[in-house]
Amino acid sequence: MQENNTPKFFGRRKGRIIRKAKSTLLEKFLPKIKIGSDTVFDKNTMFGKPVKEVYLEIGFGDGAHLAGQAFKNPDKGFIGVEVFQNGVANLLTLITGIKEGKDMPQDISILPDRADNVRVFDDDVRILFKQIPDGFVDKVFLLFPDPWPKKRHASRRFINPDNLKELARIIRHGGILRVATDHKVYKAWTLRIMHDCPDFEWTAKCSNDWRNPPSDWVETKYQQKAIREGRKPVFFDYRRL
Repeated sequence: MQENNTPKFFGRRKGRIIRKAKSTLLEKFLPKIKIGSDTVFDKNTMFGKPVKEVYLEIGFGDGAHLAGQAFKNPDKGFIGVEVFQNGVANLLTLITGIKEGKDMPQDISILPDRADNVRVFDDDVRILFKQIPDGFVDKVFLLFPDPWPKKRHASRRFINPDNLKELARIIRHGGILRVATDHKVYKAWTLRIMHDCPDFEWTAKCSNDWRNPPSDWVETKYQQKAIREGRKPVFFDYRRL
């Protein structure tokens, strides 16, 4: 039975069978980088080394964007949130370099080439919000979220007043909320809801600013698939006022 204080989650938590290497990473490596109820949100101690900025990706999918950002920005800390266990497992292979058929080291905590600036929360981000201090995050990525296109499911869309209130609290003033979508319903929804939110301003000055990927973008398989199928993604950056 679901506890009264636990938000109701809509979506999959597990897909097809996870193979041996990924299962081992979930069992032995994930606990070393997993955010728990006792995790202290301190930029000096939370990651492998002190960081000046922290980025949060909500629903990181297969982890390609998160891993790419982490390797490109070793001086920043990254918090990845994903409930889909297969996606979490894939992220672990990307940041450790351990894939199926590759020998697993005796001590899985000693992986010299891994990204040590990633921490993972494998549950609903609305639970994590309670732990994150005010203004702790510099940038939030919400990339290709489930559009819930049917009108009766609109309340399930992540961009909503309640979630924006929490995002406004945890993002520092001047920080960025980035929303990417390839769905026309979610595009219109995001523009309308964000327009009515007094805590954020759209940074776009011309159409190229939202039609083209940002300069720091990491391309994903989902994005490539959307383009192949004729769905052109848009990229909205909103600044925390």
